[in-house]
Amino acid sequence: MALMGSSGAGKTTLLNTLTFRTPSTVQVSGFRALNGIPVNAKTLASLSAYVQQDDLFFGTLTVKEHLIFQALVRMDRHIPYEARMARVEEVISELTLTNCQNTIIGVAGKIKGISGGEMKRLSFASEVLTNPPLMFCDEPTSGLDSFMAQNVVNVLKSLALKGKTVICTIHQPSSEVYAMFDKVLLMAEGKMAFLGTPEEANAFFTEMGAACPSNYNPADYFIQLLAVVPTREETCRNMIELVCDHFRNSDIGKKLMIETESKYQHKNGWGDMWNSPRGLSPYKASWCAQFKAVLWRSWLSVRKEPVLIKVRMLQTIMVALMIGIIYFGQTLDQDGVMNINGALFICLTNMTFQNVFAVINVFCSELPVFMREHLNGMYRTDIYFLCKTLAEVPIFLAVPILFTSVMYYMVGLNPSISRFVSAGVIITLISNVATSFGYFISCISANVAVALSIGPPIIIPFLLFGGFFLNTGSVPSYFKWLSHLSWFKYGNEALLINQWEGVDAISCTRSNATCPRDGHVILETYNFSEDDYILDYFALIGLIIAFRILAFLSLLARTYSRN
Repeated sequence: MALMGSSGAGKTTLLNTLTFRTPSTVQVSGFRALNGIPVNAKTLASLSAYVQQDDLFFGTLTVKEHLIFQALVRMDRHIPYEARMARVEEVISELTLTNCQNTIIGVAGKIKGISGGEMKRLSFASEVLTNPPLMFCDEPTSGLDSFMAQNVVNVLKSLALKGKTVICTIHQPSSEVYAMFDKVLLMAEGKMAFLGTPEEANAFFTEMGAACPSNYNPADYFIQLLAVVPTREETCRNMIELVCDHFRNSDIGKKLMIETESKYQHKNGWGDMWNSPRGLSPYKASWCAQFKAVLWRSWLSVRKEPVLIKVRMLQTIMVALMIGIIYFGQTLDQDGVMNINGALFICLTNMTFQNVFAVINVFCSELPVFMREHLNGMYRTDIYFLCKTLAEVPIFLAVPILFTSVMYYMVGLNPSISRFVSAGVIITLISNVATSFGYFISCISANVAVALSIGPPIIIPFLLFGGFFLNTGSVPSYFKWLSHLSWFKYGNEALLINQWEGVDAISCTRSNATCPRDGHVILETYNFSEDDYILDYFALIGLIIAFRILAFLSLLARTYSRN
């Protein structure tokens, strides 16, 4: 069945209402039922598929990898792996995706991938894997040429002939496409103007005295007849009212009302909803199966993303070399103390901004894909968040270790191997606190632009409490609580203690200036204490956990607001 009408007629709104996807600002009356039995959102999601107008995918995956993931999380948990893979091959063949099955899907403007028609067929392939009895499609032909549009509708027709109910909105179909529909629902101004077969539509409008001219596309004619034309609004609305009233009083309209009333008169309204399968879980796969599938896809996305690995590694090496060259070969004298402390704080600052901006767009950029898949009952929010962060752990462990290895001995920091290892651990912890903070900003932001706007201003106060620009003993009492959340403070203190603890002799180059005689004096200058060294480690670990929990709760809140 095709839902047709001019732009603004209410096609997508009706489709979203039928599938429980309307925003909270839309008021909905009546009830939705399958075969006369009222259903709720979870039940409908478990029995139907929804192909939305926008094709949203993880563009770094191939067509086959995408379908394998869909099969792992959307097919019933009792189906063996071999049967799932066989179904994937079957669907690839059915929807003529064989030639592009090993081609990357692509990202618009970044990575060239499959064509628009192949992408639309891939959307259908994702939905028909589970063989759902009911399919909703929102403008499946938009953005396609006439040949591709007919090809897509042929796919829908073949699905309908196999016993599925297919309901789609469509805008200006060609006459060949129009002839494929079993039923059409014409809409105007949010009202039902006609519901029946294409042949009944021709007879209905002929009876009204508004017959479709010969050699004219009926779809174009009906849409133009029911459209509101600028400068002729009143006349058009009168025509719409006339058509809607005539349909209600026509034989087709009366028959439809009788069938509807007879189907629901014994159902006792909403009471029968309690007999519907409310307990059905929207998730087909178990928690473990979801976890393995999402982690596999997340790791593929990370591994195939060229910017994430190659560029970040190159950036890390270049910055580390630059710091190493600028601060090369520092000695334990009066000037060296200042330079070494500055180098350590630069390392801390670089690790923060590099990692925050590396992940600040992760969740907000993938939010549309995540929300669609989550609402389709593919996987839980906690699994998505956990797998997304776990897949990126190797990168965020390798980057700080590589950074420390390149710059540490170039600068001339404490030569002890144990001190080198400790510095690597501290910088890794700082890197992961920054990453966790970036996840939090990403999860609370509506889009990438918002995330990039609010990220730096929030980091600056934490930076000021790091002990380099403002002595920790000079922090105002009303800002003490904020300084306790600064990873700059804990990281700077730990790095300085690691560098200067046990250093007994520092040579003075200028006799007329205050000169620290040993490492303990340097730490006292910053108001740092060697006794807090282990506490700094625990504080950094605590901040990693705290920011990730906040990020997860923010993401969870967004999913609840959309349910």
